[in-house]
Amino acid sequence: MKITVRLFATLQRDRFIEKGIEIAPNKRVADVLADIGINPQEAAIIFINGIHGQLDSALKEGDVLALFPPIGGG
Repeated sequence: MKITVRLFATLQRDRFIEKGIEIAPNKRVADVLADIGINPQEAAIIFINGIHGQLDSALKEGDVLALFPPIGGG
């Protein structure tokens, strides 16, 4: 099945901004992170189709997975 992965801020460095990828059925967010080489601690904010997700959230055909690094500031 195909999903779209969008990376934001520092997660884009040496990777991509947006990419359509093929994944096997029953994959979870953590599986996709491993597939694209992102440490789970790097993806502090996860959205699936604009709704907050978790590392163990299941993905389905056509989902848009957006990943953000920890946000700092002061």
